Amino acid sequence: MHDHTGFKERIDEVLVRLADDEERALLGLHAELTPLSEQLRRSLAQGKRIRAAFLYWGWRAAGQPDCEGVIRAAAAMELVHAAACTHDDIIDDSRMRHGQLTAHAAFAANGQRSTALAMILGDLLMGYAGHVFTSCGLPGAYLARTVPLWSTLLRETMAGEFLEVLRTEARADREPLVAESLEVARFKTAKYTVERPLHLGATLGGGSGALLDAFSGYGLPLGEAFQLRDDLLGTFGDPARTGKSNLDDLRDAKPTALLALTVAAAGPDDRRLLAKLVGNPELCEEEASSVRELMERCGARQRVEDMIRERIGRAEAALILSPMPAEARSALKGLAATAADRSL
Repeated sequence: MHDHTGFKERIDEVLVRLADDEERALLGLHAELTPLSEQLRRSLAQGKRIRAAFLYWGWRAAGQPDCEGVIRAAAAMELVHAAACTHDDIIDDSRMRHGQLTAHAAFAANGQRSTALAMILGDLLMGYAGHVFTSCGLPGAYLARTVPLWSTLLRETMAGEFLEVLRTEARADREPLVAESLEVARFKTAKYTVERPLHLGATLGGGSGALLDAFSGYGLPLGEAFQLRDDLLGTFGDPARTGKSNLDDLRDAKPTALLALTVAAAGPDDRRLLAKLVGNPELCEEEASSVRELMERCGARQRVEDMIRERIGRAEAALILSPMPAEARSALKGLAATAADRSL
């Protein structure tokens, strides 16, 4: 049984040391960089470390042993995630994450140029990811094998973000489509959350092509399930438990599968209600409740739950005949059960 709590503590230790080191370096440059170092530390303080876990188990599935070098390499994935979240929160103007102010909201609360400073922080975090990965202590020949994968991971993640922005802006011209929502989820979430971290870990460890193929069969459906769960949490989740608003996706008319299924199943009157409320930046809780009730009544919420369950089943099936040690297979099965089955 994988001790994820113990694993998370090891990743957190790496990130805390990084924050300590960079605070000294930044303040050594100039005392006015204090807000940057403080927000850097906050950005790294939260998270379940799921992406780090997938890189780690990709390494172990390739037959490699536990070591501190791979823990540092895995921690780099959390820096990529922190950078992506910082930029994503700016794009969506999300004010809360993990129950705390997002970076740009925190800068704004201090009367500072919020968007500009948060963009700089996000860029810095992405730069730190490369530094932590390349200085992890694993042999240079191992690290060299992963160079093409890093480019692929960043390209796919940015492509997903770009497509989501384009399709959110185009909401007035056409209805959201389930296939397009899943396409964004595949690039923006499935690949950088599950598939590519597994590929990075396996490639570091010299894993076979068959192992990489198995990880695609496992990672893509699981990553889509992860995003579909996020879609439900973004609308039906309790902010006190999720740490983020359950109004933002509706106010922004995010082209989620949940919204696409709702529009497809709605009758004329319900479509008029959706057109009036979804995409309204001033949407209130009572109006959001009306949209949620419609999503329940037309079966869209249940359909998304069914899609999540089907994808988890496909991910688990991909592990059965995969060429990896039993311990790694067991850990990945456990991660599949938890990554996409988070409580509302």
